[in-house]
Amino acid sequence: MIMIIAVLCSLSSPANCYEQTVTTSDLADISVQSCLMGVPQLADWMKQHPAERLAAWRCVIGRQGSRGA
Repeated sequence: MIMIIAVLCSLSSPANCYEQTVTTSDLADISVQSCLMGVPQLADWMKQHPAERLAAWRCVIGRQGSRGA
């Protein structure tokens, strides 16, 4: 299983960033190559977060452990 961890930053406070696991059925079965290329569906997912900008993302194989940003 490949997960995408997005780093989102507030448009009103650009220094206020956090990580969020991208969860959507469109991204359920993506390949590592698709993830590294930016996954076109990620843009659609960002439409659900209009007050934030996508600062970065990373691909994680398996489940993400408890880590800080």
